[in-house]
Amino acid sequence: MKVNLVVDDGSAGASGTFQTKIGLADQAGSGWPDVVFSSQQNDAAWASVSNNGVQAFAAPLNKGFLEESFLSGFTKGALDPVTISDTVYGLRNDLAPVLLWYNKALLDQFGYDVPKTWEDYQALSDKLAADHPGYILGSVGDSFVGPYVYYWAGQAPIFQVDGKTFHSDVNDPNSKKVTALIDHMVANGTLVQDSLFSAPFVAESSKLVAIPGAAWYAGALFQNPDSINATAGQWGAAAPLTWKGEDSVTGNIGGGVWYASSHSTNLDAVKTFLEYIVSDPSTAGTGGLPAYDAAAQTWLTDQASSGFFAGDFKSAVNTAASTVWSGWGFPNFSPETAYAKVVVPALAAGKTIADVADEWQKEMENEATVVGYTVG
Repeated sequence: MKVNLVVDDGSAGASGTFQTKIGLADQAGSGWPDVVFSSQQNDAAWASVSNNGVQAFAAPLNKGFLEESFLSGFTKGALDPVTISDTVYGLRNDLAPVLLWYNKALLDQFGYDVPKTWEDYQALSDKLAADHPGYILGSVGDSFVGPYVYYWAGQAPIFQVDGKTFHSDVNDPNSKKVTALIDHMVANGTLVQDSLFSAPFVAESSKLVAIPGAAWYAGALFQNPDSINATAGQWGAAAPLTWKGEDSVTGNIGGGVWYASSHSTNLDAVKTFLEYIVSDPSTAGTGGLPAYDAAAQTWLTDQASSGFFAGDFKSAVNTAASTVWSGWGFPNFSPETAYAKVVVPALAAGKTIADVADEWQKEMENEATVVGYTVG
C-alpha cells in the first residue's frame, strides 16, 4: 500500500496538535487522515465524541470492523485507556508498565536485598542515606514521574474519571502514603530533582541503586550510550513495588495509540495496516514492549536471551504489563501539567508535596472544569 506519511509534534503531556488538526478538518469538511498514531493515551476522550455536529473522528473498532479474535490478542488491560462504554476506539502500539529496575552490582556490593514493597523501598532509602550518602533511588524532576510512577502505582485516586465526572483526592489514605514516601525520600536525599534525561542525572547515575520506572527505561536509559549506558549484568528487572497487604498493581508511563478515521474511504487498507503494524513482530511496539501479546512475548524472549539484564526480565515485565491499576482515569487532559505547575516548583523551593497537595488537587480540578468535566 502506498502511504502518505505526515509527521507532527510527538510531545506527551497533553500536546493538542492532533485534536487541533482534526478540528480544522472538521471545519473544512475534508482533510482527515485515514490513520493516526498518537503518543498519548488521553485522546480517545475527545476523538470518540462528535464535535460541532461533525461525527467523532475515531472509528469504533470492535463493532464489526476488527474481529474479536484479533482484538482478544492484546495483553490484558492494554485497550482499557481507549475503551469507552464498551467501545474500542484505538489500538495500543506499545505498553509502558512500571516495574522496579535495580543495580545488581551496587546492591551486591552493599549487601542489600532487592526491595519488593514500597515500604522496603523507603527502608532502603534510609539505609542508603545513613550508610552510603550520595547514593540515590530515583528522581522526581520530571512531571511524568510523580503521577505515573508513584501515585498511579501506589493506587492513589488523584486522577479518576467516570463518564464526564472527574475525581481527585489527595487526602485518600493511599494518596497520603505516596506523598509521605516521596517527601521522606526527597528529605533524606535519595530522590533527586534532576530530569532523567538531563546531564546532571546522567552524572549521578553511577550512584543509582534502584529506580521504579517504565519498561521503556530498558532502552532509553540503561542501554542508551548517552544515558546510564549500563554494562551487561549490571542492572536487573524485578516485579513492580506494591504496598504490603494490598493488591499487586502498578502504574504506566505512556504507550502510543493508533486510531482509524471514521471518515476514511480506504477502510480495507486501514484494517490491513492496523492489524499489521500492531501485531507483526517486525513492527509491533516500535522498539518497546508491544501491546499485542504474541509480539510482546517475542520481544521479551529476544531481550531476555541477550543476557543484558540480571534477574528474570521476562517475568518481571510480564507481571507489570498485566497488573496496571485500573483505577487511573483518561480524561481529555493530562496530570502532568498540574504537577509541573504546582508540585515541581514547590519541591525546588524546598517545600514538600504535602505542603501543596490541596493546591495541586485544585489545579487538576480547575483543568478538568475547563475541558468540560464535572468535579465530583
